Amino acid sequence: MKLFAIADLHLPGGDDKPMDVFGPQWDGHFERISADWRARVRPEDLVLIPGDISWAMQLDHAVPDLAAIGALPGRKLLIKGNHDYWWSSLTRVREILPAGMDALQHSAADVGPWVICGTRGWMFPTGDTPLGEEDERVYRRELLRLEMALSDADRLAAGRPVVAMLHYPPLYDSQRDTAFTELLTAHGVHTAVYGHLHGAGIRAGFTGTHRGVRYLLTSCDSLDFTLVELNMNA
Repeated sequence: MKLFAIADLHLPGGDDKPMDVFGPQWDGHFERISADWRARVRPEDLVLIPGDISWAMQLDHAVPDLAAIGALPGRKLLIKGNHDYWWSSLTRVREILPAGMDALQHSAADVGPWVICGTRGWMFPTGDTPLGEEDERVYRRELLRLEMALSDADRLAAGRPVVAMLHYPPLYDSQRDTAFTELLTAHGVHTAVYGHLHGAGIRAGFTGTHRGVRYLLTSCDSLDFTLVELNMNA
């Protein structure tokens, strides 16, 4: 069993929303992702999708996009991104997911060799840029939700590696110590995957090990529209 990740699929959500408006590199992006996916993923493998799955605004409009992902090989585990407006309650989302797909919402799942947990995350304050009142409120809430997800993972893990999924970056290359990384380190997370960063913003992301936790930026354009395999023996 192998473990893969790719974030920010940005499927059209029932509307004609071509992604190449964000640059020619996005032309036919899901076809390229799908080709790589079919070539590398086996039915027993697991693919993590850390948010921004569909542009749909309503749950029923996301069904074709979820079906397209569900038709690809392997099991899939999703979390919500900032553009997943279709994502209502976890219960309703799970009701429409194809077989072999599941979703996490500040919770954890036992997937056999590993335990996976996840929450959306949020932007965090920096020395130069404090958060406004509303962003500060959401930031504090998302820290609590990450703590809930990690505690759930601790309960399930029994010594197995824990992988955390977030949509927002829990750190940047220029700022690696944040309240999010403190939690991930304190709970002994093996690997944290995240997305959200695109284009020139990719350069701000951090991929590497910091304070014992391995971090991987997995937005699809940062991966040249291929899946990244997580080597859990590293």
